[in-house]
Amino acid sequence: MGSIDSMMGGLSLAVGGIAAISLIVGGIGIMNIMLVSVTERTREIGIRKALGARTRDVMIQFLTESAILSAMGGILGILIGTGLVGLGGLALGVPVVVKPAVVLLAVGFSAMVGIFFGLYPASKAAKSDPIDALRYE
Repeated sequence: MGSIDSMMGGLSLAVGGIAAISLIVGGIGIMNIMLVSVTERTREIGIRKALGARTRDVMIQFLTESAILSAMGGILGILIGTGLVGLGGLALGVPVVVKPAVVLLAVGFSAMVGIFFGLYPASKAAKSDPIDALRYE
């Protein structure tokens, strides 16, 4: 039993490490997408700020976008993962249990990763000067 427990502990640690690396890579991807979005929408940001949008308003807009983007990715990942595990369980004759609390925690964590990695692009957009943004082509 001790041998199996140590083997399972090592396996869990390896899977956790792979998941952590995947989250970091996914977060960097979200940050890159949001930076491109900020660059493409510089004129829109300038117009919003010229019309009275506060720094906080622009920041919340881009943080919301990054949270929704990453949460949708998390939901898609859960659907694909649950489907594959369900097919594997069906093929092996093993019942599959999906706990809703774990699914909600995973989607929430995914959204938090999106918010964390969306902070830099959102602050870059929020701190842009409206006059320079309106001149941007």
